[in-house]
Amino acid sequence: MTSLHADEAFLGHYQLSHDPFAPRVPGFKFFPAQRKPVLGQLHHLARYSQLLLVVTGPQGSGKTLLRQALVASTNKQSVQSVVVSARGAGDSAGILRQVAQSLNVEQAEIGAILAQVVQLALTGQEVYLLVDDAEQLDESALEALMALAAGAPEGRPHVFLFGESSLIAQLEALSLEEERFHVIELQPYTEEETREYLDQRLEGAGRGIELFTADQISDIHESSDGWPGNINQVARDAMIEAMIASRSAVKRPSMGFNMPKKHVLAISAVVVVAVAAAWLMPGRSKAPTTGAPANEQAQLPLGQGSPQPNGGAPSVEFAGNSQPMPLPLVGNSQPVMRGPLAEAAGGITEGDDGVPVEGSSATPPTVTTVAPPAGIQPGPAPTPAAKPVPAPTQVATAKPAPTAPAVKPAPAPAKPAAVAAAKPAEKPAPAAKAAGGTWYAGQPTSNYVVQILGTSSETTAQNFVKEQGGEYRYFKKVLNGKPLYVITYGNFASRDAAVTAIKALPAKVQAGKPWPRTVASVQQELATTR
Repeated sequence: MTSLHADEAFLGHYQLSHDPFAPRVPGFKFFPAQRKPVLGQLHHLARYSQLLLVVTGPQGSGKTLLRQALVASTNKQSVQSVVVSARGAGDSAGILRQVAQSLNVEQAEIGAILAQVVQLALTGQEVYLLVDDAEQLDESALEALMALAAGAPEGRPHVFLFGESSLIAQLEALSLEEERFHVIELQPYTEEETREYLDQRLEGAGRGIELFTADQISDIHESSDGWPGNINQVARDAMIEAMIASRSAVKRPSMGFNMPKKHVLAISAVVVVAVAAAWLMPGRSKAPTTGAPANEQAQLPLGQGSPQPNGGAPSVEFAGNSQPMPLPLVGNSQPVMRGPLAEAAGGITEGDDGVPVEGSSATPPTVTTVAPPAGIQPGPAPTPAAKPVPAPTQVATAKPAPTAPAVKPAPAPAKPAAVAAAKPAEKPAPAAKAAGGTWYAGQPTSNYVVQILGTSSETTAQNFVKEQGGEYRYFKKVLNGKPLYVITYGNFASRDAAVTAIKALPAKVQAGKPWPRTVASVQQELATTR
């Protein structure tokens, strides 16, 4: 299934016209009260200052959006904006080549570029040179930009650098205590600004802030630290998490013991074979005709019966056979379970497909039976002409008096071969993968997994993994000082194999925009978390 279908599932669930938290939404502009003065300050410094202007903030702080606003708010007739990127071209040659191409200069040299800037100044046009991802500039590129910012007496470009705070240390190392640049540090949004930002994002997609409660908005602001890039990620994860939870609630399995039909049929066949074998077994005793009724539990009279071997300990006898007859433990029979046996049976839990999950008591407890009391002799074998109706099988429990020696229960009956043969058909559902790095640490670093989503709730991660089963796992990392539980899928030898697997995922899983990542990156995050 393609990612387009996954987008349709996400957008259709919330009735959105587009993804409101995509990194680049055409036409979206949000400037809280604190950012509007910054924009005005940049225009003012560009006109009256000859310093190189630096705008810093962490990744996702809104630097690119501010740069776009700066370009959009300039007078196109009097300002020519040249936007270049340091990503993948952070040396002086790469930067000068981009600037020369934008200004239609044949030679990518500082002198030729400044000459063109002077020519434009004579016609009444200024040049704004804006550099994105400036933290990736090397020393040679920074020196070239400083030379351009100094310019010539006849004219110079106004240079703006947009990058992370590490850029400041690089510039300080080159300035040699000379004031050659001015720094503007962006500040995170307040909680009210976060709310306004979410409202404007959702409104552009056809919905409103009503999709989030006040508590959810507070959690989003706290988890994102007020930076717009983080707000986008946390808000989208919260919506995906709520969508999955609402769909899971519709088809949540019942709490009863719902065994799959194929297992019920297999066990029913075993019961039929066991009952038929018991009926046809030679030497089967006739139900007693005197004394207590056949359908009542037989009691072993204390102190009665013939002398017992083995030092007087009570013995267990079986009518017509040297081995105890196994009781059917499934079907319609109701074995009596006492003490710890009943407690063990009460702990059985199920997976989504009705099969006991790993760690539960999947095998019924062994029930010990005691033969009829000593002194009651079995009757002759029945003739074909007069077959009595067999009495319901009961479990007899010998209760010795306090002074009498303890009754030793007979050994547990061997499991019928038919039951043993049917066991491989039961496949326990895989248990939810616990958080931690045990599995990830044991995988080759060059392998790939598919990251599904991240959630701040471990219970949500566990429920998701249990519901999906298979190759879904999760691990714990720390994001901005808070725990984040990341769900992954599969284990692939190459990135292409992981990408192919993403296309086959269900639509509601693809709605979370899963992406391939190396096992090495997961191991690195786990090491950082420790």
